[in-house]
Amino acid sequence: MDHTTEIAERYRAVLERVRRAAEAAGRDPHGIVLVAVSKRMGPERIEAAYRAGARDFGENYVQEALSKVDRLPPDARWHMIGHLQSNKARRAVETFDWIHSLDRPSLGDALEKAAAARNRTVDVLIQVNVGGEATKSGTDAEGAQALLGRAGHWPHLRIRGLMTIPPYRPDPEEVRPYFRALRELRDRLQAGAPPGVRLEHLSMGMSHDFPVAIEEGATMVRVGTAIFGERG
Repeated sequence: MDHTTEIAERYRAVLERVRRAAEAAGRDPHGIVLVAVSKRMGPERIEAAYRAGARDFGENYVQEALSKVDRLPPDARWHMIGHLQSNKARRAVETFDWIHSLDRPSLGDALEKAAAARNRTVDVLIQVNVGGEATKSGTDAEGAQALLGRAGHWPHLRIRGLMTIPPYRPDPEEVRPYFRALRELRDRLQAGAPPGVRLEHLSMGMSHDFPVAIEEGATMVRVGTAIFGERG
Protein backbone atom coordinates (compact mmCIF):
# COMPACT_ATOMS: atom_id res chain seq x y z
CA MET A 1 0.00 0.00 0.00
CA ASP A 2 1.45 3.38 -0.96
CA HIS A 3 1.62 6.33 1.42
CA THR A 4 -1.26 8.16 -0.26
CA THR A 5 -3.69 5.27 0.16
CA GLU A 6 -2.49 4.48 3.68
CA ILE A 7 -2.84 8.07 4.90
CA ALA A 8 -6.30 8.37 3.31
CA GLU A 9 -7.46 5.21 5.06
CA ARG A 10 -5.96 6.32 8.38
CA TYR A 11 -7.58 9.74 8.08
CA ARG A 12 -11.00 8.24 7.39
CA ALA A 13 -10.57 5.84 10.32
CA VAL A 14 -9.77 8.72 12.68
CA LEU A 15 -12.81 10.66 11.41
CA GLU A 16 -14.95 7.62 12.17
CA ARG A 17 -13.52 7.41 15.71
CA VAL A 18 -14.25 11.12 16.18
CA ARG A 19 -17.83 10.53 15.03
CA ARG A 20 -18.36 7.58 17.36
CA ALA A 21 -16.88 9.37 20.37
CA ALA A 22 -18.95 12.48 19.75
CA GLU A 23 -22.20 10.61 19.28
CA ALA A 24 -21.53 8.50 22.38
CA ALA A 25 -21.22 11.77 24.33
CA GLY A 26 -24.38 13.21 22.76
CA ARG A 27 -22.41 15.74 20.71
CA ASP A 28 -22.47 16.78 17.07
CA PRO A 29 -19.34 15.39 15.34
CA HIS A 30 -19.32 18.43 13.05
CA GLY A 31 -18.52 20.58 16.08
CA ILE A 32 -15.10 18.94 16.46
CA VAL A 33 -12.10 20.06 14.41
CA LEU A 34 -9.62 17.33 13.53
CA VAL A 35 -6.17 18.93 13.33
CA ALA A 36 -3.75 16.70 11.42
CA VAL A 37 -0.41 17.17 13.17
CA SER A 38 2.03 17.33 10.30
CA LYS A 39 5.26 18.16 12.13
CA ARG A 40 8.26 16.31 10.70
CA MET A 41 6.11 15.11 7.80
CA GLY A 42 7.13 15.82 4.23
CA PRO A 43 4.93 17.78 1.86
CA GLU A 44 3.90 14.65 -0.05
CA ARG A 45 2.34 13.10 3.04
CA ILE A 46 0.61 16.36 3.93
CA GLU A 47 -0.76 16.63 0.40
CA ALA A 48 -2.09 13.08 0.73
CA ALA A 49 -3.95 14.04 3.90
CA TYR A 50 -5.35 17.11 2.16
CA ARG A 51 -6.62 15.01 -0.74
CA ALA A 52 -8.27 12.69 1.81
CA GLY A 53 -10.21 15.67 3.18
CA ALA A 54 -8.00 17.18 5.89
CA ARG A 55 -8.09 20.96 6.00
CA ASP A 56 -6.56 21.74 9.40
CA PHE A 57 -2.85 21.08 9.95
CA GLY A 58 -0.78 21.49 13.11
CA GLU A 59 2.90 22.43 13.25
CA ASN A 60 5.30 22.90 16.17
CA TYR A 61 7.85 25.17 14.54
CA VAL A 62 7.38 28.32 12.48
CA GLN A 63 10.35 27.65 10.22
CA GLU A 64 9.22 24.12 9.39
CA ALA A 65 5.70 25.29 8.60
CA LEU A 66 7.00 27.91 6.16
CA SER A 67 8.31 25.16 3.91
CA LYS A 68 4.87 23.53 3.72
CA VAL A 69 2.19 26.20 3.67
CA ASP A 70 2.60 27.10 0.00
CA ARG A 71 2.29 23.45 -1.02
CA LEU A 72 -1.41 23.36 -0.15
CA PRO A 73 -4.37 25.31 -1.53
CA PRO A 74 -5.44 28.44 0.39
CA ASP A 75 -8.39 26.71 2.07
CA ALA A 76 -5.95 24.79 4.31
CA ARG A 77 -5.87 26.17 7.85
CA TRP A 78 -2.60 26.12 9.79
CA HIS A 79 -2.40 25.77 13.55
CA MET A 80 0.67 26.65 15.63
CA ILE A 81 0.57 24.04 18.41
CA GLY A 82 4.14 24.23 19.74
CA HIS A 83 5.85 26.60 22.12
CA LEU A 84 6.22 29.98 20.43
CA GLN A 85 9.09 32.34 21.07
CA SER A 86 8.18 36.02 21.10
CA ASN A 87 10.79 36.79 18.45
CA LYS A 88 8.91 34.49 16.06
CA ALA A 89 5.60 36.32 16.54
CA ARG A 90 5.77 38.19 13.25
CA ARG A 91 6.31 35.07 11.14
CA ALA A 92 3.72 33.18 13.16
CA VAL A 93 1.09 35.84 12.48
CA GLU A 94 1.95 35.72 8.78
CA THR A 95 1.80 31.92 8.62
CA PHE A 96 -0.84 30.56 10.98
CA ASP A 97 -4.61 30.90 11.20
CA TRP A 98 -4.67 29.66 14.80
CA ILE A 99 -2.12 29.91 17.59
CA HIS A 100 -2.77 27.39 20.37
CA SER A 101 0.15 28.36 22.61
CA LEU A 102 -0.44 31.77 24.16
CA ASP A 103 1.05 31.30 27.63
CA ARG A 104 2.49 34.63 28.79
CA PRO A 105 1.77 38.37 28.50
CA SER A 106 4.98 39.14 26.58
CA LEU A 107 3.96 36.74 23.82
CA GLY A 108 0.50 38.29 23.65
CA ASP A 109 2.07 41.73 23.32
CA ALA A 110 4.35 40.51 20.51
CA LEU A 111 1.49 38.83 18.65
CA GLU A 112 -0.70 41.91 19.02
CA LYS A 113 2.02 44.16 17.64
CA ALA A 114 2.62 41.84 14.68
CA ALA A 115 -1.09 41.40 13.93
CA ALA A 116 -1.77 45.14 14.16
CA ALA A 117 1.07 45.86 11.73
CA ARG A 118 -0.61 43.56 9.20
CA ASN A 119 -4.18 44.59 10.03
CA ARG A 120 -4.95 40.95 10.82
CA THR A 121 -7.04 39.40 13.56
CA VAL A 122 -5.63 36.11 14.80
CA ASP A 123 -7.48 33.37 16.66
CA VAL A 124 -5.56 32.26 19.75
CA LEU A 125 -5.92 29.75 22.58
CA ILE A 126 -4.40 30.03 26.03
CA GLN A 127 -2.14 27.07 26.75
CA VAL A 128 -2.60 25.70 30.26
CA ASN A 129 -0.17 23.26 31.85
CA VAL A 130 -2.80 21.22 33.67
CA GLY A 131 -0.27 18.70 34.98
CA GLY A 132 2.15 21.32 36.28
CA GLU A 133 4.99 19.57 34.46
CA ALA A 134 8.27 21.47 34.40
CA THR A 135 9.11 20.04 30.98
CA LYS A 136 6.01 21.47 29.30
CA SER A 137 4.97 24.97 28.35
CA GLY A 138 1.75 26.58 29.47
CA THR A 139 0.50 28.76 32.25
CA ASP A 140 -1.47 27.82 35.34
CA ALA A 141 -5.09 28.71 36.16
CA GLU A 142 -4.13 32.03 37.72
CA GLY A 143 -1.98 32.90 34.72
CA ALA A 144 -4.80 32.01 32.34
CA GLN A 145 -7.09 34.37 34.24
CA ALA A 146 -4.48 37.13 33.94
CA LEU A 147 -4.08 36.57 30.20
CA LEU A 148 -7.82 36.68 29.73
CA GLY A 149 -7.90 39.94 31.63
CA ARG A 150 -5.55 41.46 29.05
CA ALA A 151 -7.88 40.73 26.13
CA GLY A 152 -8.81 44.40 25.92
CA HIS A 153 -5.15 45.28 25.33
CA TRP A 154 -5.00 42.93 22.33
CA PRO A 155 -7.71 44.00 19.88
CA HIS A 156 -6.12 42.01 17.05
CA LEU A 157 -6.15 38.75 19.03
CA ARG A 158 -9.34 36.73 19.49
CA ILE A 159 -9.00 34.54 22.56
CA ARG A 160 -11.21 31.59 21.64
CA GLY A 161 -10.52 29.03 24.34
CA LEU A 162 -7.88 26.87 26.03
CA MET A 163 -5.34 24.25 25.01
CA THR A 164 -3.46 21.66 27.01
CA ILE A 165 -0.93 18.86 26.64
CA PRO A 166 -1.56 16.66 29.68
CA PRO A 167 0.90 14.20 31.20
CA TYR A 168 1.26 11.08 29.09
CA ARG A 169 -0.44 7.98 30.46
CA PRO A 170 -0.66 4.67 28.55
CA ASP A 171 -4.27 4.26 29.67
CA PRO A 172 -6.38 7.12 28.24
CA GLU A 173 -8.74 6.86 31.19
CA GLU A 174 -5.92 8.08 33.42
CA VAL A 175 -5.76 11.27 31.34
CA ARG A 176 -9.48 11.99 31.70
CA PRO A 177 -9.08 14.05 34.92
CA TYR A 178 -6.75 16.47 33.13
CA PHE A 179 -9.20 16.97 30.27
CA ARG A 180 -12.01 17.47 32.75
CA ALA A 181 -9.90 19.98 34.68
CA LEU A 182 -9.36 22.05 31.55
CA ARG A 183 -13.07 22.05 30.76
CA GLU A 184 -13.93 23.09 34.29
CA LEU A 185 -11.31 25.84 34.19
CA ARG A 186 -12.75 27.07 30.90
CA ASP A 187 -16.21 27.22 32.45
CA ARG A 188 -14.93 29.25 35.41
CA LEU A 189 -12.99 31.62 33.18
CA GLN A 190 -15.95 32.09 30.84
CA ALA A 191 -18.13 33.14 33.75
CA GLY A 192 -15.80 36.09 34.41
CA ALA A 193 -14.59 36.74 30.86
CA PRO A 194 -14.50 40.27 29.45
CA PRO A 195 -17.51 41.25 27.33
CA GLY A 196 -17.39 39.75 23.86
CA VAL A 197 -14.89 37.01 24.75
CA ARG A 198 -16.33 33.56 24.16
CA LEU A 199 -14.17 30.59 25.14
CA GLU A 200 -15.89 28.05 22.94
CA HIS A 201 -12.86 25.92 22.09
CA LEU A 202 -10.94 23.28 24.01
CA SER A 203 -7.89 21.97 22.14
CA MET A 204 -7.02 18.69 23.84
CA GLY A 205 -6.49 15.07 22.95
CA MET A 206 -3.96 13.36 20.69
CA SER A 207 -3.67 10.07 18.83
CA HIS A 208 -3.93 7.72 21.81
CA ASP A 209 -6.50 9.57 23.91
CA PHE A 210 -8.62 11.84 21.71
CA PRO A 211 -11.88 9.86 22.15
CA VAL A 212 -11.69 10.48 25.91
CA ALA A 213 -10.92 14.16 25.25
CA ILE A 214 -14.03 14.40 23.07
CA GLU A 215 -16.11 12.85 25.82
CA GLU A 216 -14.80 15.58 28.13
CA GLY A 217 -15.63 18.41 25.74
CA ALA A 218 -12.75 18.80 23.27
CA THR A 219 -13.65 20.85 20.20
CA MET A 220 -10.21 20.43 18.61
CA VAL A 221 -8.18 17.23 18.67
CA ARG A 222 -4.57 17.17 17.49
CA VAL A 223 -3.84 13.84 15.80
CA GLY A 224 -0.56 12.98 14.10
CA THR A 225 0.57 9.36 14.42
CA ALA A 226 -2.89 7.89 13.90
CA ILE A 227 -3.08 9.70 10.53
CA PHE A 228 0.49 9.80 9.26
CA GLY A 229 2.05 6.83 11.03
CA GLU A 230 5.17 6.88 13.14
CA ARG A 231 7.58 9.70 12.46
CA GLY A 232 11.05 8.78 11.31
